[in-house]
Amino acid sequence: MDGEAWGFVWVMVALKIPLAMLLAIVWWAIRAQPEPVPGDGGDGGVGPRPEGPRRPPPPRRRGPHGDPVLPAPPRTRTPGPVRDPAPRPSR
Repeated sequence: MDGEAWGFVWVMVALKIPLAMLLAIVWWAIRAQPEPVPGDGGDGGVGPRPEGPRRPPPPRRRGPHGDPVLPAPPRTRTPGPVRDPAPRPSR
């Protein structure tokens, strides 16, 4: 084998080491049991929800299978204030 082939094989073998370590760490983390905290008599954060005001639900979406689309508002123009043009000096 020439130099490029040996380099390719070396890189392929060298890149397997971090991958094997990653798999070992993930396997170890999955197997690990959480350590109990001494004196913790709580429910682990799973308890009744505090009572309080609730937000109203969002409005229903419109679409091809929902309510019909609302018509567009009428397009009207409101007249603005009437301005007197400034008198131009005559020449």
